[in-house]
Amino acid sequence: MGGRVRQKTKGKGNPWWVFITHNGKRTSRKVGDKKAAEVVASTIRAKLQLGEFDLEDPKPVPTFNEYADSWISINIPATCKESTVRGYKDVLRLHVLPGFGDFIVTDITRGMVKDFLLDKNNNGYKKSTTNHMKNVISGILNKALDDEIIQVNPALNLGKNFLKTKDRTQSIGVLTSDELKHLLDTVKKHFPRHYTLFLLLARTGVRIGEALALQWNDLDFNNRSIEIKRSTARGKITTPKSGKARPVDMSLQLAEILKEHETACKKKGLALGLGELPEYVFTNECGNIIDTDNWRYRVFYKAVKKAGIKRIRIHDLRHTYATLRISKGDNVADVSNQLGHHSVKFTMDIYYHWFPGKKKSEVDGLDDPTFIHPNAPHAHPKHVKVV
Repeated sequence: MGGRVRQKTKGKGNPWWVFITHNGKRTSRKVGDKKAAEVVASTIRAKLQLGEFDLEDPKPVPTFNEYADSWISINIPATCKESTVRGYKDVLRLHVLPGFGDFIVTDITRGMVKDFLLDKNNNGYKKSTTNHMKNVISGILNKALDDEIIQVNPALNLGKNFLKTKDRTQSIGVLTSDELKHLLDTVKKHFPRHYTLFLLLARTGVRIGEALALQWNDLDFNNRSIEIKRSTARGKITTPKSGKARPVDMSLQLAEILKEHETACKKKGLALGLGELPEYVFTNECGNIIDTDNWRYRVFYKAVKKAGIKRIRIHDLRHTYATLRISKGDNVADVSNQLGHHSVKFTMDIYYHWFPGKKKSEVDGLDDPTFIHPNAPHAHPKHVKVV
């Protein structure tokens, strides 16, 4: 409820207006200058409090659902990748609209938004997911704020860290080196057509979308390097998550397996009439890009079950690559670059628990060089009996 004062078009000489919103209705009044408009707005607020002001020709205040339609169809496609738009649509459909869709935007309060997000958090959703919901709600309400329908965005300034923070490492599933070897051996025996893809994920730590979007000209066998230039999401080719390309090293084993895979793909390309070699490194039976969800359920989960190891996600092969390298003391900056993280700190925050803690010699080197531990070898030399 209330009246706001502003110019419809900023500029010297333009008239000032009073915008009135009350009980789900809105209207506006043109007044002369700013000072006069503020007096009128103050008078209207007082009459609204007393119930003595009737809105003439009121325009109904839009519902949250109406603003959501406009936001998701106009604002988001103009600034986000298609995969992000799809993600926002899922958040809207599954969570946000069931909670706020029927409310007119002026009835949504900060308390309602906080209660909604806290309920999601308490029901097991990760903080990152609930923050995603908050960003959707806030983006939609920003349109109402721009249209002068609401005076503040109730999804902002909810309080610092009002959602409980969960340990990021709790969602990481990793394999030991023995478990990984067993999984790869199982794939090689029972799912041989997919062995190269499994090995690539395990030896490089690339995301599944980046792997499936690889083209043959991205591979440099002479320098044993792979250029990650693109990714695929829901059948669409897009940029990597970081938005920029990065080089990834090939291990010796991976390089040899990829060369063998190239030979097999040449035969496949000829058989399908696609030319000597399909454009993409990994393709389905028809020579097209592999669908991630299809591969996940029809190959990956079946291979994991066949191997008899704990259930993991495809992304956990990326975590496994990182943790195995970090655990054996590899340079964390190199691991971070290979993964395409935006900073080394981000990598360290995620994989903190896997940093090696057995290199006691490094801290022992700080001790006084004359210090001899009582349990150290030769600390107590045997006395020599003189004859």
